[in-house]
Amino acid sequence: MNAKEVKEKAISLGADIAGIGDISLFEGTPKKNDPREIFPAAKSIIALGFRVLRGCFRGVESGTQFYQLPAMGVANIDIRYAPHVLRRLSCFIEDNGFEGCVLATELDRLPEDAKETNPEMQSVAAITAKPVAPGKPAPDVLINHNQAAYICGLGEMGLGGFFLTPEFGPMQRFAFILTDAELECDTPYSDERLCDDCELCVKACPGNAISAKTDVTTRWAHRSITHQEVDTHQCSAYLAGADIKTNPFIPDDVAADNPELQELLDPKRRLTPAETAKVKELTLSYYGGVGGGYGPSMCGMACKRECMIHLQEKGVLKKSFVNPFRTEEPWYK
Repeated sequence: MNAKEVKEKAISLGADIAGIGDISLFEGTPKKNDPREIFPAAKSIIALGFRVLRGCFRGVESGTQFYQLPAMGVANIDIRYAPHVLRRLSCFIEDNGFEGCVLATELDRLPEDAKETNPEMQSVAAITAKPVAPGKPAPDVLINHNQAAYICGLGEMGLGGFFLTPEFGPMQRFAFILTDAELECDTPYSDERLCDDCELCVKACPGNAISAKTDVTTRWAHRSITHQEVDTHQCSAYLAGADIKTNPFIPDDVAADNPELQELLDPKRRLTPAETAKVKELTLSYYGGVGGGYGPSMCGMACKRECMIHLQEKGVLKKSFVNPFRTEEPWYK
């Protein structure tokens, strides 16, 4: 079994892109996010990417169908499709005598001390745990999917704090396998940058959740990675539909006689976690989730949608389309 066979098998089983990373490149990662703490004997990490169909965004772009984006573009991939491919590829690895340690998406949990949240979920459980032995991090160890995909050579971080691949731009989901098979590894992405810092993602967010002024810099695979800071609580509220001017499911007069609510729904306001919960309670009462704990995507992932359009218009993506995505002035502007 070699790297070429593993990647070809991954594609044949249903992944859209695949890469393999050197597990040692996680050196310097906090223990609570280091996959080597899950599988100390691992030599390689395999990344599987699953495209989010461009057509999933069509209903939001036209303003006539909001369910399919979070249902088919998020929940279906994370909890149905990707786990099936993970299992079958791991079976192939284990049939060859090596261990396949699967890491499916873990969207509905974060450590209790986490400052961020996951905007895609209706609610996120706070994990309180203690290490089972000296020297071990407390469970559950949760890897950074963007970092792992980068180490596996699949792409780069864009300005807006989301991951870009040369195939699909910002439109994919990831899952991973750790293995003790020592496979030939891809190098972290170093081709010409996909992101040109156009800031269209920053301008597109109805809740101003992406900072145009505050950088976040970290080190992955011995390189400095920089992107703009994302307020995930603010993102969470506006993904759930806090921009009531463009949320067709909330009555026009819902905040008319409620000054406190008007203040909370002002996109210039920076929402606290408690305020985010209050706003989401309101918006989700009008348009709930799509099952499995996943919330709606009322903004239609505006940041990623604008990025996708920009990258396709530039012609820098490997996957192209006969017709442009946007053919008329957006209804929400």
